Amino acid sequence: MTGGRWFALWFMCLFAGGCAEQSALVTSTPAIHDQSGTRSLFDIPGTSSALSATGADPLLAAAAPPMPPRTDAVEDEPIDPFANLSDAGDQEEYDPWEPLNTKIFEFNRHVDRYVLKPVAKGYNFVVPDLVQVGISNMFYNLRFAPRFLNNVFQGKAKGATIEVGRFLLNSTVGIGGFFDLAKEVDLVTPEEDLGQTLGFYGMKPGPYVMVPFMQPFTVRDLVGYVGDIFLNPINWLVVPIIEVEGVPSVIAHKNRFTTSMVQIGARVGEIVNERSRNLENYQGVEEATLDLYAAVRNAYLQRRAQAIKE
Repeated sequence: MTGGRWFALWFMCLFAGGCAEQSALVTSTPAIHDQSGTRSLFDIPGTSSALSATGADPLLAAAAPPMPPRTDAVEDEPIDPFANLSDAGDQEEYDPWEPLNTKIFEFNRHVDRYVLKPVAKGYNFVVPDLVQVGISNMFYNLRFAPRFLNNVFQGKAKGATIEVGRFLLNSTVGIGGFFDLAKEVDLVTPEEDLGQTLGFYGMKPGPYVMVPFMQPFTVRDLVGYVGDIFLNPINWLVVPIIEVEGVPSVIAHKNRFTTSMVQIGARVGEIVNERSRNLENYQGVEEATLDLYAAVRNAYLQRRAQAIKE
């Protein structure tokens, strides 16, 4: 593969399906629940309530890719983003690239403030809340395969079975996942991704890292993020960013421009939809914390450590 094709593949990976965990959002619509695979552009999984309580703001973490939600029925325990990470297990606050990470963090904050948020406000004015939640659910449903496979990889037969049941019910009766009927019948299970699987098998998280236009990672989670893209057959059977010799796809491999536009369009649409759904969640908290970067980093690392323990 030539250097140009490797660059194109990496670029598309940044826009393809994500894998980090996300706390489910509860809406006022009885029959529709948010099972989106994305957070708002700067929303870090599991930090919204914790950071709001402490005066920090997860909104400013990074331009987010899709981040699958937690679907367990048990409400998460509050997370203190300023706590000593040694209390959260063997996850350590290892940030040797902090000077660069801080700059990328600030860049992502400005992208959200001056680009994404204004677009999301216009989108929110036009698209009803009911439709926004349904769109989130559909994107989440499309990322069934990585969730299922990571349950299998970790030997979690119950979780894998529940994921299959959720996908079948929501894809059929739930109209392609628009309605999250599985949650109505308590068919829920904690989210699993490849970053968690690697941690399950003992891989250390490595340095904390910020990526432009994306949520925070550790090196392990970034490897898992890319790996989950490869685990999703949509990315090589439907809208192929991965070529498998002899395996046909809905969009032919030669139509790279079409594939790129579909992938990027879907990614941008999903991010705007999720940002729209979170417009009111983080107002006024950015100015209330002295070290927002550290608060976001600590909350993210604690949440990931907790997810791996589960």
